[in-house]
Amino acid sequence: MWQLKKAYYRAFQKVMKIAMYAFDWSEPLLLEGPGAIKKLPDLIKSKGLKNVLIVTDKGLMSLHILDSLFAKLEETGIEYVVYDGTQPNPTIDNIEDARQLYLDNNCEGVIAFGGGSPMDCAKATAARVTNPKLPVRKMRGVLKLHHKLPPLFAVPTTAGTGSETTLAAVVTDPTTHEKNAINDPRLRPKYAVLDPELTIGLPPHITSTTGMDALTHAVEAYIGRSNVKSTEHYAELATRLIYANIEEVYNNGKNIEARNAMLKASYYAGMAFTRAYVGYVHAIAHNLGGFYGVPHGLANAIILPYVLEYYGETAHARLAKLAVISGVKTDGTDAEKAEAFIESIKQLNRNMNIPDKFDMIKEEDIPTIVKRALKEGNPLYPVPKIMDEADCEAVIRRMMK
Repeated sequence: MWQLKKAYYRAFQKVMKIAMYAFDWSEPLLLEGPGAIKKLPDLIKSKGLKNVLIVTDKGLMSLHILDSLFAKLEETGIEYVVYDGTQPNPTIDNIEDARQLYLDNNCEGVIAFGGGSPMDCAKATAARVTNPKLPVRKMRGVLKLHHKLPPLFAVPTTAGTGSETTLAAVVTDPTTHEKNAINDPRLRPKYAVLDPELTIGLPPHITSTTGMDALTHAVEAYIGRSNVKSTEHYAELATRLIYANIEEVYNNGKNIEARNAMLKASYYAGMAFTRAYVGYVHAIAHNLGGFYGVPHGLANAIILPYVLEYYGETAHARLAKLAVISGVKTDGTDAEKAEAFIESIKQLNRNMNIPDKFDMIKEEDIPTIVKRALKEGNPLYPVPKIMDEADCEAVIRRMMK
């Protein structure tokens, strides 16, 4: 029975890989460089929009990071309303509240401003606006949206999620604590702003965990079975940039060049995984976030080496290439290079004070976490090696204190 299931999963993944050729993979229109945020209102105006919803969170509002955007919008004559109720793992309630604000104020477009949570909230909000008969729970899965979104402008303030160029959004169900992963090309923003000045004030622990989130995107995309030449190229670029810059931005957050490099790395990693997918690291991380509120980047950073070790020799050849690209190890067998690369991930975590285990996972929650992680991962994620429930439980137990 298990062999038949695995055969079905692989067949599904092959079909999905072929189907991906039918979609438009052109990149978002980018505004890049220090101060690029000030160019956004003119871009919005050029699209004929007069009123927009800005989706962000209270933390960013309290830091006044959006003040220059507000001033420029007003100067340009564009009206705006702000939804800042986004929670660290945005909920269905967040989406519905933001949607109502959009409708009440006759908005014509959405600006997603922040890290992964405001990005996911903005995407799902925009989807609900144009798909009013489709609740968030029914958006879960692949290709569920029926109508294109209103114009969506993505402004990342962390170098991690790559959401400014991905077709994914994740929304938590506050009733069940389950995460709804939505995957649809209609979610992909058409416009994005990569302004390193917006990331200068990030605390070191946010810089490190979001950076490791980007690395997870690149690695999971690269070792999966749905790569094409472009996604391989983007994943390699991202990995190289992250290894060259992540510890520098962690230790010296005001280095604008390194901050810019990390933003580009996050963007490239997003370009890689939005077509080549992620894997079990994300499936488990999503559910730890849903159950315990673990920040997504932190969860990915801790989980990544454990899942890579589970894949074993099925991932050695690909990880060996990343070892060379990142400068971790350029000689030896594939197995030796792969093991060195996994060890380098552990060392990055140690150097940036990221723990190596979780202390909040409850014994009674494990069966549900396993079930939900595999429901997300199988058959969608084209991983090197398919997990069953026993495999997934064993990996989770290894990462518990």
